[in-house]
Amino acid sequence: MSKKVYTKTGDKGTTSLLGGTKVSKDDWRLEAYGTVDELNSFIGLLADSMIGNIRSLDKSITQLEIIQNSLFVMGSCLSYDSLGKDRINLKQISDSNINELENWIDEMDLSLPELKNFIIPGGSEIISLCHVCRTISRRAERRCVPAVQYPLILKYLNRLSDYFFVLGRFVNKEQGYQEIIWKS
Repeated sequence: MSKKVYTKTGDKGTTSLLGGTKVSKDDWRLEAYGTVDELNSFIGLLADSMIGNIRSLDKSITQLEIIQNSLFVMGSCLSYDSLGKDRINLKQISDSNINELENWIDEMDLSLPELKNFIIPGGSEIISLCHVCRTISRRAERRCVPAVQYPLILKYLNRLSDYFFVLGRFVNKEQGYQEIIWKS
């Protein structure tokens, strides 16, 4: 017999962090890793929308899966209370994860025209989803500011929002759309 998904332990507005500490569900850590989880779900939607669309996006789909795995690493770190009773050795976001994002950004950017104006999000469903992921990355970054023990998480999320901005521009070019320029 399988274990039930629902435990009823959070019915009164509390939950346990990794490490065993019980906290309110409005604790900053839940807001932080909940936003990272939301981002991960939207990345899945973005990747699904790319499947079978344009062959040049296949590489981006692979990158998105790598990013999703990194976000799970991030979520486990954010949900861990090192002061709790349980000691857990967790995988961490590293400089190599950030360098990987930067390399992907640089590679896509090589094929793009110089950016001279602000761009309005949109053009296609995929491009819009890139911008949704970009803005959720920014929100996740803001929610993770209290996680001072994980400075690379902030750096990764900051770079990740740049990745989604450039990915949106790259998809726009690959799909043959004109960028929508903000008319100030």
